[in-house]
Amino acid sequence: MTKRLLALPLALLAGSAAAAPPPAIAEWVAGHQREIVGEFLDLLAIPNVAADRPNIERNAAFLKAALEKRGFRAEVLPTDGNPIVWGELRPAGASRTVLIYFQYDGQPVSPKGWAQGDPFGPVVRRGKWLPGEEPGFVENARELTSFERDWRVYARSASDAKGPIMAFLAALDALRAGGLEPNVNVRVVMDGEEENGSPSLIAAIERYRERLAADQMLVFDGPAHVSGRPTLVYGCRGIHPFRITVYGPKSGVHSGNYGNWVPNPALRLAHLLASMKDDAGNVRVKGFLDEVPTPTADELALIDAVPGDEAGLLKAFGIAEPEQPGLTLQRALLRPTLNVRGMQSAFVGAQARTIIPDRAVAEMDIRTLVETPGERLVARVVEHVRAQGYHLVDAEPDDGTRARHPRLARIEVDDSPLHAFRTPMLSPESRRLAAAVERAWGAPPVEMRSMGGSVPIAPFIQALKIPAVLVPVVNYDNNQHEENENLRLGHLFDGIVTYAAVLRMRD
Repeated sequence: MTKRLLALPLALLAGSAAAAPPPAIAEWVAGHQREIVGEFLDLLAIPNVAADRPNIERNAAFLKAALEKRGFRAEVLPTDGNPIVWGELRPAGASRTVLIYFQYDGQPVSPKGWAQGDPFGPVVRRGKWLPGEEPGFVENARELTSFERDWRVYARSASDAKGPIMAFLAALDALRAGGLEPNVNVRVVMDGEEENGSPSLIAAIERYRERLAADQMLVFDGPAHVSGRPTLVYGCRGIHPFRITVYGPKSGVHSGNYGNWVPNPALRLAHLLASMKDDAGNVRVKGFLDEVPTPTADELALIDAVPGDEAGLLKAFGIAEPEQPGLTLQRALLRPTLNVRGMQSAFVGAQARTIIPDRAVAEMDIRTLVETPGERLVARVVEHVRAQGYHLVDAEPDDGTRARHPRLARIEVDDSPLHAFRTPMLSPESRRLAAAVERAWGAPPVEMRSMGGSVPIAPFIQALKIPAVLVPVVNYDNNQHEENENLRLGHLFDGIVTYAAVLRMRD
């Protein structure tokens, strides 16, 4: 997923520990940490890069056996790419069905960047490791019967996303040890290509639609809120990238000989971008914000209740104030963005030349809402560029085009955007889920209307036409997608409690 969070200072966590867990589940977790961690290390030891088909199949076989051990009817389902691991548990008396999504593939690795050498050789450390510090290995971890909550398991996919898989499996064990079963029918789909955009999963929907049918979908993936409190996320924004190229002379020309006479495309691009968004952060593209919905008062109350340390964020990012002072981070997520993610024109630094460049390029992206599809917003940007006097071309301009049009630009739009999805926060399914988590912890969860990032399974969610909610449990500073990925064991143990609660949702 594109779901990374900046590793903020640990000081931001002060005074924000989760509420005490329910005694029965917590006691089981405390008494079975050796088995939980041991099975987790076994799973992590199987390499899971999507392109490594033999090891992907080993992962699928491991997970199928793990589901069967918990009473599931499980299958490894073929697709056009990596297989899906599917399972179903139908407890007596359950009337509703929940489909739970996991990914079991992970990002590619560069072993030289890992402190332990082998990213698929999981190790336990005595806390978060930082470059230059002592390794802090926990020796003979498999032989221990208890683990400190701040210890961390380091391995590829520890947090993204084998940790949630392990928390789910252990939650089933904890319930069964207490003589309990889920009170919903549980269907599981485990995706082996999430890090590649889930192409085979989405293509397999029609083939396996009956096995995927459910009343609600839960996505067990992603980092929990920075506070460490149980977290529910009701949607994700989409992303629609595009590129703007403003053309100047056919090749760079001498800035002394031709300055003040040959138009400079870098300056023109700067003016063009400034016309789209002012210094106060207001988008000036006509119609860009027309369809943005206004949340209800009850939704705003939930949104404003999300904990935040914006002073700490400003310090961590090294900035004096947000783009729009007075706008909270959570309220900023209610709007689509118009972002410049990179710019390039000629050369800088030691390679800088005294030229007027031949072109200037801006890489852009729009984070979209359900109500503001990227195609529509990009079209409005295109019209805005035209309104600034630019003739748009769809290839390198030829001499005739250059002679006829004083302002030339090209807009190239990504043909594989990610779409937004969102489940209403106040729907019966959402309130049932939130109530289950609150009963487990004795305090309401953090409820986020939408996460800022985007997920490749949004088309999968939309095709199934069922409400979906993310239930993230891993620590925010987990280095997912990077070297030295890790999972804090306290988050793993608390995730077991949360998932056990979710599986016991009441009507």
